[in-house]
Amino acid sequence: MIEEDTLVLDLKTKSKQAVAFEVLVNTYKERLYWQIRSIVLSHDDANDVLQNTFIKVYKNIDGFNGDSKLFSWMYRIATNEALNFIKQRAKLQGVSDTDYQDKLLSNLEADVYFEGDEIQLQLQKAIATLPEKQKLVFNMKYFQEMKYEEISEILNTSVGGLKASYHLAIKKLKQYLKED
Repeated sequence: MIEEDTLVLDLKTKSKQAVAFEVLVNTYKERLYWQIRSIVLSHDDANDVLQNTFIKVYKNIDGFNGDSKLFSWMYRIATNEALNFIKQRAKLQGVSDTDYQDKLLSNLEADVYFEGDEIQLQLQKAIATLPEKQKLVFNMKYFQEMKYEEISEILNTSVGGLKASYHLAIKKLKQYLKED
């Protein structure tokens, strides 16, 4: 795998940009897809948001200054794109973000790309009840198996705050699953 510094330099060099971007997409598309999918839930929507994420990365790579890791920067873009997608779709349908996500959740059972069983479906329903930040932290920590330091860099939040959010999320999820 290519070194991140070299990849960034190649992405900023016009003569190497196309090849470097292909490497970037092939290296990060799966991880970014699953982060986006954990927010938008639908496979087709996740692919659309992923495409928009890579377009934004391509257009803004010159603005990447290396204060964070390239992946953290892209992850933040992907997360923001997914959250904006939810907001836009909710607005178009004249409903709240929460109501729109409830609708997505109810469609999850019919999604041919959802490979989960009943337990996983219940977990997704429980996760959907969490406040946005707790949902993001839980998905990143539990499903993506990210370290708190990585999440902190992406969400621009203290490690202590993330640990508290994760703990509260776990508590709420246990409570929800006991009631169900």
